[in-house]
Amino acid sequence: MLKPPKQVVSEIIQRALAEDLGIGDITSELTISEGATGTGKFISKSSGIICGWPVVKEVFQQLNPGIFLDIYLPDGSAVAPGTLLAVISGPVKDLLAGERVALNFLQHLSGIATYTRKLVDQISGFPNVRVVDTRKTTPGLRILQKYAVRIGGGYNHRYNLADAVLIKDNHLVACGGVKPAIEMVRKGIPHTMTIEVEVESEEQVREALDAEADIIMLDNMSPELMRKMVNLINRRACVEASGNVTAENIREVAATGVDVISVGHLTHSVEALDISLKLGNI
Repeated sequence: MLKPPKQVVSEIIQRALAEDLGIGDITSELTISEGATGTGKFISKSSGIICGWPVVKEVFQQLNPGIFLDIYLPDGSAVAPGTLLAVISGPVKDLLAGERVALNFLQHLSGIATYTRKLVDQISGFPNVRVVDTRKTTPGLRILQKYAVRIGGGYNHRYNLADAVLIKDNHLVACGGVKPAIEMVRKGIPHTMTIEVEVESEEQVREALDAEADIIMLDNMSPELMRKMVNLINRRACVEASGNVTAENIREVAATGVDVISVGHLTHSVEALDISLKLGNI
C-alpha cells in the first residue's frame, strides 16, 4: 500500500503539534517529574478498520526520537472493541504531549477506512465496480484522507485540479454546453490525459458521446435513469455515478452497471473510530 510521502506527513504533523502544544504542556510540566518514563496502550473501543500508524509514528518521532511504538495490528486490520492495537513507551511528558494529536489522526483516518470498507463490502457482488473518493476533503489533510480510503479498499479520484480534466456544471455554463467544452479542452491537453464530463440528463449524455468523452459522470440520477444511460453509453466511455450515494443505496447504484461510484461522504463527514491511549503497566 502506497504510503503518504514522509516530507508531507512531517509538515502536517509540525503544524498540528504547534497548534496543540502552544508554548508547552503546562499540566504535565507541573505534575510529572523530569525523566519519568512509562508505557501506554492504544486500545480500540469500537469495531472498524485501523489506519494512521505512519502519522502516529511521526507525531512521537518529532517529540522524541527515543519513543518506541510497537504496532500489533497494522493499517488495514479489522478490530473489535477492546482490541490492543499497539504499545508505546518513552518519557511520559512526551507521550502525553503527543497523545491528542496522535489520537485525532488515528481516529479520523480509521473512521474513513472503516466507512470505505463498509461501502466496498456492500458491493462485493460487483467486483468490477470501484468505490472512489472526491475532493471533498479537510483542507490540508487530503493526502492522508485519500490514503485512508485506499486502506479501506477504495480507490482515489483525482488528487487535485491539475491531475485530470473534469468538466463540471459550472464549466458547461461558461462554455455553452458539453460538446464545446470537450472540444476546447481537447485542443489544450496532452494525448496522455483523459477527459471526464459531469452530466445530468440524457441529452447531455448524448452530447458527451458525440464529443467522445473518455469518462461520463452521471450526477444525481435515479438508479432507473442511470441504468438507461449505461445501456446508451454501451462501453463507449467509462461511467461514473456520483451524488447522494450512501451505504443504504450503493448496491442499487452498482447494479445499474456503472464502472465507478464516487462518494464524498468517505472524507467530508465520516465518523471517527473510538480509540484510546491509556498509560499504565504492560
